[in-house]
Amino acid sequence: MNSFFKDKEKGGNVYVYLVFLSVATTLAFQAWRALFNNFAVEAASATSFEIGLIQSIREIPGFLSLLVIYILLFINELKLALISAIVVTIGVAFTGFFPFTFGLALTTLFMSTGFHYFETASTSLSLQHFSKKDAPFLLASIKKYAAFASVLSAGLVWAASYFFSYQMNYLFFGLISLALIIYVMINFSSHVEDKVVQHKKMIWRKKYWLFYFLTFLSGARRQIFVVFSIFLMVKKFNFSAGDVALLYLLNNIVNIFLLPAMAKLIDKFGEKKVLTLEYFILVPLFVAYAYAASGWVVVVLFIIDNVVYSFVIALKTYFQKIAGPADIAPTNAVSFTINHIAAVFIPFVGGVLWQYSSKIPFLFGAVLGLVSLVMSQLIVIPDDAKSI
Repeated sequence: MNSFFKDKEKGGNVYVYLVFLSVATTLAFQAWRALFNNFAVEAASATSFEIGLIQSIREIPGFLSLLVIYILLFINELKLALISAIVVTIGVAFTGFFPFTFGLALTTLFMSTGFHYFETASTSLSLQHFSKKDAPFLLASIKKYAAFASVLSAGLVWAASYFFSYQMNYLFFGLISLALIIYVMINFSSHVEDKVVQHKKMIWRKKYWLFYFLTFLSGARRQIFVVFSIFLMVKKFNFSAGDVALLYLLNNIVNIFLLPAMAKLIDKFGEKKVLTLEYFILVPLFVAYAYAASGWVVVVLFIIDNVVYSFVIALKTYFQKIAGPADIAPTNAVSFTINHIAAVFIPFVGGVLWQYSSKIPFLFGAVLGLVSLVMSQLIVIPDDAKSI
């Protein structure tokens, strides 16, 4: 609790606002994610093809994140973050009422629109309001509280999955998260305001090309992890919904303790070395996924994978250090679209290729890790931007 108030002094009211909204959206989204594969397979009789199709549809709003630039012509990012969080919770609440492929695709698209637009606005607000020196710590802090929410959500899903239907689980988590957002809206909305006026047009700058490319690779790698690691557990090793929820619970407990250390690594060694370490680990990690012969091995790989992905904070702070202050919102929106270019087709294509061999998506992930490792060596951060 003391660390929360210390971070509030550094990040101000926007930090508190984003912590509460992140907790609310994480509670709902974690429940959706923990239940989705089992719900899709058991209630909707989904195959790998249909899972891949729905997961590709889930990423369409991320691909269209650049539309945030035009939404900001009418409302500011603070209100956008709030409205987007509400959309997430409503989408999750209604998921259980549509146990068929088209219904799952529809509720997934709705929920995902809110989730991706919230993530876009939240990241942009963080980079605008937090100093370059404090940003790694405050971003890690927000993720830490989101991890607490994930632990709570996963624990409740694990327990509730043995007693309540999928429909009741989705409804409960959607409504409890919505109640928290309403609390935020009543108590905090009037205490936050925009800091820097952002450009209200799409911006592409040559100096950001490496950030764009690493973001694209990161999005592609993330999809393989999100979609196919859990599907591997459910389809090949017969993990139940309770097993998956318990895994997410364990995973987020690990994150709670490691995220502060992640921020210290970035502060001490810099973004280039931290990202190099991430990409260096990814190559053997994905190869191990491809040839794993035990569910327990996949569990260990999943935890390592998720921890390594937390290094993405370094990619965000790298952008903060090279970006112009008024470029952050539009460039961040464009980067979210770039992040999801591969995300739109990788789940679908991977789902098709899975039918030939489950190894293919993971071996492709290893190739992505290798390319990222090579490209990360081109990172250069101006000396005058390292501690402002």
